[in-house]
Amino acid sequence: MRRTIGVGSIGVGGEGQNIARACRQVPLWFPEANVEPRLISCADSVAPLAEEVKDRLGFEKWSDRWMDVIEDPAVEVVMVATPNDVHLEVARAAAAAGKHLFCEKPVGRGPDETVAIGKAVRGAGIVFMVGYNFRFVPVVEHARDLIRAGGLGELTHYRGRYFLDYDSESKQPLSWRYREEASGYGALADLMSHVADMAMSLAGPIERVVANRKTFVTERRLEASEMGEVGPVDNDDYVGALVEFSNGAMGTLEVCRTIQGPTNEHGFEVNGTEGSVKWNLERFNELQVDLKGSEETGYTQVFSAPGHGDHGAFNAGAGLGPGLRDLKTIELHRFFRAVLGEAEPVPGIAEALAVAVVQRAMARSWESDGWEGVEGGQ
Repeated sequence: MRRTIGVGSIGVGGEGQNIARACRQVPLWFPEANVEPRLISCADSVAPLAEEVKDRLGFEKWSDRWMDVIEDPAVEVVMVATPNDVHLEVARAAAAAGKHLFCEKPVGRGPDETVAIGKAVRGAGIVFMVGYNFRFVPVVEHARDLIRAGGLGELTHYRGRYFLDYDSESKQPLSWRYREEASGYGALADLMSHVADMAMSLAGPIERVVANRKTFVTERRLEASEMGEVGPVDNDDYVGALVEFSNGAMGTLEVCRTIQGPTNEHGFEVNGTEGSVKWNLERFNELQVDLKGSEETGYTQVFSAPGHGDHGAFNAGAGLGPGLRDLKTIELHRFFRAVLGEAEPVPGIAEALAVAVVQRAMARSWESDGWEGVEGGQ
């Protein structure tokens, strides 16, 4: 018999709406799941949006006060998809109320806020997960399984990247993402959080880093201006880093939100003494694999197939795997299973903190202009 779990959503912009849709999809794509998410309440500071999303996606009620969601006794889990400056306050309130918490990355405006959220979550004993959804791409899970089984031998090199062109035009308005007060770091928070998490989930902990940064588009149009007035961008567009993993592997991590050319190029290449794998989000359901001893020279293309992560929940055949929005369904399926005590909440607060201390070390390296150790994180 399925267990109904009351869901409250705080922040119902694009990602918040994806979360609500995914909640509805969980019992459809995972019929064996013992959970039936019930959309109780949604909140957004933009009241017309909250009301419209409530009607369109099937929430029972809406509010322009996020605390109304947390105080609702029917809400058991809280989904957070707000600008970064709200994460800490919401997380503390949810933890104090004993509500389980799913938070979109980067979990606060910076490492200090991530640590504070970690203390609140652990102190309350609630289930917490963070939205590093690219972990759940079926061929990425296949690559992780291959690495953990020793298929690549001893890891020697790792290269990770996330390049987006959506901000390459200076005509893009000065939203909260470009303001340190609301977002904290820029590309370091938004994109490097994904890249660092992916790197550590595949190649293990990072021990030390040396990093640089750059803001290419220094001014953007004020959103409320009708006269074309501009304001300053006060966080980073680009971050590049050399990293050394605890296992001795060497790597590079690089992100940019204003690059021209790549549309959505989140990717990695992992090299070991016995083989290599590489993947690119723009070729979502394909993994390139090269294993020593193969009769063929060079990389072989492997298509997503049943047996790779949760591919089989969406398609019984190879080649046609899930899509980007399906990753949210996979992610929330695992979150709800953790709430029911059937699985570990991974990526959870430990993984969020591990990313935060890597980000902190990179930011220190900007100031010291040298290598910095990665300290703590668990």
